[in-house]
Amino acid sequence: MATSYLLGVSTRRVDKLVEQLGITGISKSQVSQMAKVLDEQVEAFRTRPLDGGPYTFVWLDALTQKVREGGRTVNVHALVATAVNANGQREILGLDEPLRLSWRP
Repeated sequence: MATSYLLGVSTRRVDKLVEQLGITGISKSQVSQMAKVLDEQVEAFRTRPLDGGPYTFVWLDALTQKVREGGRTVNVHALVATAVNANGQREILGLDEPLRLSWRP
């Protein structure tokens, strides 16, 4: 369900997906409520304190994702910051959409 929402799947298609999973149906308000919960979780992640440091290594990577926007599919470039924390574990520090580029060779 979360992946469907994040991919921009319509409420009607989410309802069909749920039916295929054996659930008799889901209302638009239930989908909206799930979306609200996901938005809250994303906001909590984005505003959390970065207290896992000191960070031994920090690196940045850019990912290109296709998203629906205004009824069409566009490329969005997402910048991901990853680090190795004090426990030696990789940790995603953040994710941002700094650039909207339209590159044509």
